[in-house]
Amino acid sequence: MRAFLLGGVLGALLVLAFYRRSRREALASEEEKFSLLEERQIVLRFMHDMVDAVGERLTRDELFQRIVHASMLSTGALSACIFEKGADDQMRGVAVEGLFPPHRPIPDSARISLGSRAKFIESVLRSEVFPVGEGVVGRVAATGQGELIVDAPHDPRIVRHDDPALVVRSVIAAPIMVKQRLIGVLCVCNAADGLPFTATDYSLVETLADQAGLAMHNAEFIALQVEKQRLDLDLVVASGVQQMLLPHTMPQMSGLEIDARYHAAQKVTGDFYDVFPLGATRLGVAVADVSGKGVSASLLMAICRTLLRQLAPRESSPARVLAEVNRALGSDLYEGMYITLIYAVVDTAANQVTFARAGHELPLLLRTERATGNRLGEFLGSEGMPLGLVDTGLFAEAIADRTVDFAPGEVLVLYSDGLTEAPNAADKEFGGARLADTVRSAQDQPVAAMNDRILQAVHLFMGNQELRDDFTLLTLRRTG
Repeated sequence: MRAFLLGGVLGALLVLAFYRRSRREALASEEEKFSLLEERQIVLRFMHDMVDAVGERLTRDELFQRIVHASMLSTGALSACIFEKGADDQMRGVAVEGLFPPHRPIPDSARISLGSRAKFIESVLRSEVFPVGEGVVGRVAATGQGELIVDAPHDPRIVRHDDPALVVRSVIAAPIMVKQRLIGVLCVCNAADGLPFTATDYSLVETLADQAGLAMHNAEFIALQVEKQRLDLDLVVASGVQQMLLPHTMPQMSGLEIDARYHAAQKVTGDFYDVFPLGATRLGVAVADVSGKGVSASLLMAICRTLLRQLAPRESSPARVLAEVNRALGSDLYEGMYITLIYAVVDTAANQVTFARAGHELPLLLRTERATGNRLGEFLGSEGMPLGLVDTGLFAEAIADRTVDFAPGEVLVLYSDGLTEAPNAADKEFGGARLADTVRSAQDQPVAAMNDRILQAVHLFMGNQELRDDFTLLTLRRTG
């Protein structure tokens, strides 16, 4: 009987123990569920805060500061800091809130006044530079793995500061990543309740760092889109201005037929051409190529064209006109920028063309030999160098006029190097010889048809290849 009662008691105790353990597990499970729910709410609030920050289009530093502030509120930390990784693999403090302890010991020469302690610490953090791999922050940056330090006073990597306000009790450091690229490390220091950070706190900071990385990515993307829209608008405006500067109709002059073609490799181009009367029987024609592409080349093209229009009527010599253009450009050109230009004056009364070549492509003159009837194409050379490379004196010494006969039936072709340097699939260039052959084969056609034939030959030669450069084609024929 006693054995039976003893067995009953033991059984009851076992049942009670099992009940209590089950109760503890249930309570722990409920507490864990509550903790997870609370963490989820914190993360959601942080995400909303980051969305608002990105929507406000804050600067990069302002966004870092917003992340630090939200991290402190979310974790209950007394201080927080973001260290950004630079292109030189050095870490720098870029945003801080609270008395976050500096990464390195503060020099003895530095004195902290109580009234300006926070600002002093912030200035120290922002001035600190240390390599990836140094200390806790550097290790997180090097490995891309976060760290939880529960007992910081006994961790040899933690710097000891004399100031009691800078004593480190517990630290969490987590990497901020953007598409597998580390941009910084988020650190929180010392919980406000005085207790060490827990694994749950660590998980929360890691999640916040992930959301911060997403916010940084979105901010960068939006900034790029805004910049792209601004640049696209600039290009549209520049392209519109450029098109306004090109001749829309060719001047009509007895004894002369003119046609021009123009193609931009981008929305705006550095090429330009111009045709303008200088009298009843004299016509100025020009083709130029500005180094580079884009808005800067387009603006330089507009300046050059304006100078040419202003100076051409004042001088009968093309070489002197270009020397004056070079002088007027002066120091306005950026380093490495220059302009190649050919400027010619056609005189139908004298049956001549006089030109000067500032480093531009050789003009092509096509004539028929009277004795044999053979069609001869000649590339006309002359002295000169590009505009903007040397000062006025050297330029004027280098450039010279050349005058040749330009009789009825003859054809003059001016062009930019984008035409002759057009590549094919074997990376060979169209070249001057093919240009001359094409012009000879179309000599009896009107100049518009001749230019059509030239462009057709270029495109046939290129096949599916893309043009590398802008090109301009300006063709003149003496008609009688």
